[in-house]
Amino acid sequence: MRHFYLIAAVFAATTLFAQLPNTKVYLFDYSKRDSTFTFDNPRYLSAFNNTGYNNQPQFVDRNTLIMAVQLPDMPQPDIFSFDLRNQTRTRVTRTISGEFSPKPIGATERFSAVRQEFVNQDTILRLWEFPLDRSDNGRPVFKYLTGIGYYEWLNQRQVALFLLGQPNQLALASPDSDQPIGIARDVGRSFSRLPNGNLLFVQKAPSGPWYIMQKNLYRMSDQPTVFAETLPQKEDFVILSDGSLLMGQGSKIFHYDRIRNPRWREIVDLRFYNIKNITRLAIDGNGQIAVVSE
Repeated sequence: MRHFYLIAAVFAATTLFAQLPNTKVYLFDYSKRDSTFTFDNPRYLSAFNNTGYNNQPQFVDRNTLIMAVQLPDMPQPDIFSFDLRNQTRTRVTRTISGEFSPKPIGATERFSAVRQEFVNQDTILRLWEFPLDRSDNGRPVFKYLTGIGYYEWLNQRQVALFLLGQPNQLALASPDSDQPIGIARDVGRSFSRLPNGNLLFVQKAPSGPWYIMQKNLYRMSDQPTVFAETLPQKEDFVILSDGSLLMGQGSKIFHYDRIRNPRWREIVDLRFYNIKNITRLAIDGNGQIAVVSE
């Protein structure tokens, strides 16, 4: 089993992270009243690295955001922390390995990230955890499990994992065990938990539409069901507090409300800010949204 994940991790290094795109991160305040959204107070968060890699933003709290950054003089991305109130930034990791996809671990003072480790001639993707205050050098979340491309903490003791392979697999695992439980194959890189506790993930197809699927984590024997069709060939979404979804396409953000209006509806066009190709989104639950654009 460990041999499979080693092969998957080597494959991942040549596909996911070999050529990092020039990405920009913008921050907006947003509000929602009934079906109307308002976006204002724009901030260009990655202006300090205008031609570099700035990606996978995540809010720690209302005033703190973390993301992966690669400056021109850096061989690999490190994790930076941004103090949004004081408009300052701190380089949290400084390693020869690359760190990607930072996420806070519950209400703790620690965060996790996918580390691209170089072992002899191999490249291994492993999930690590670190202190936000840089008081130690971090440690692997799992003892042996590698080949982790993306992930989402469900609680402090359970994590959903995107495991690279042929095909890719969505699985559940606990840091107490290196034995993941498979949920689905041929999945997208975005997955998150609904307010009711169910897990949403993207099911891809080689031809035809992609779907956002819903998995009941309390009844593991139940098969996933269709929640919504994605925007064409898009896999990144975020879940609002009312269970509705946001996705980006081009310069626009769309909203999907399964109960009140079960279709994708354009709510804002951000082309005025030179935003042309939205990929990822991140929200903080307090009216802030981070927008990643290539």
